[in-house]
Amino acid sequence: MKEFIERNEWALILGGSSGLGLATAKKLAQHGLNICIVHRNPRLHQEAIAKEFEIIKQEGVQFQSFNVDAFKPDIRNQVINELKVLFGETHKIKTLVHSVAKGNLKPMVSDENNELKTDDFMLTIQAMGISLYDWFKSVFNTRLFSKDARIISFTSEGNSKALQNYAAVSAAKVTLEAITRNIALEFAPHGVKANCIQAGVTDTTSLRLIPGSDKIIAQSEKRNPNKRLTTPEDVANAVYLLIKDEASWITGAIIPVDGGEHLR
Repeated sequence: MKEFIERNEWALILGGSSGLGLATAKKLAQHGLNICIVHRNPRLHQEAIAKEFEIIKQEGVQFQSFNVDAFKPDIRNQVINELKVLFGETHKIKTLVHSVAKGNLKPMVSDENNELKTDDFMLTIQAMGISLYDWFKSVFNTRLFSKDARIISFTSEGNSKALQNYAAVSAAKVTLEAITRNIALEFAPHGVKANCIQAGVTDTTSLRLIPGSDKIIAQSEKRNPNKRLTTPEDVANAVYLLIKDEASWITGAIIPVDGGEHLR
């Protein structure tokens, strides 16, 4: 059922060329939402990404992508201005999905010269946390959101649990959650709802970058009551539910989507 097909609404997905973001783009396109993906990938990956984007286009929705550095203010403004021209007076952004995975996975203590430093924290928190506010506020100020906009961000269990080499990302996730909650509070009079999905351990490229990821996967499979990992599609399904009309009273929440993994 393509319930969004006649609404002239879009999903703006930051980091949508793989993992949770790509799965979300595919899911929302299946239900008639137009898709805009902002991503950053080298030329080496372009052929594979183009094939994934073609799957989205085959759903019969409008599609736009930008392979740019989303963290540069001038690039962000350029993308938003291009969307403003593309949308005209009739199209709006229904949901902004923050699926950015860019940060430092360094140890705090190491015999090698690769210890986590203040600059590493700042880069990671800016990319994986504060960038949500930068993009949200720019879109809001340009009046591109629909009257019932939904903001979705992705966090992890590292928001409260210490994991080896995860300190900078953990700090970024906590920042992301705080920003999401305050968007929900302060922009409620403008029709904005904001929620954060706490995904279970998901076998993505980002997870594989974490030292000891194989051990994390094995432990999660045992710990999860459903005896499997979370999939990107599980998370995409939750995003879809949160942007439906029936979810209009859900805001300011951190929602586990992990098959009960957080229970143990």
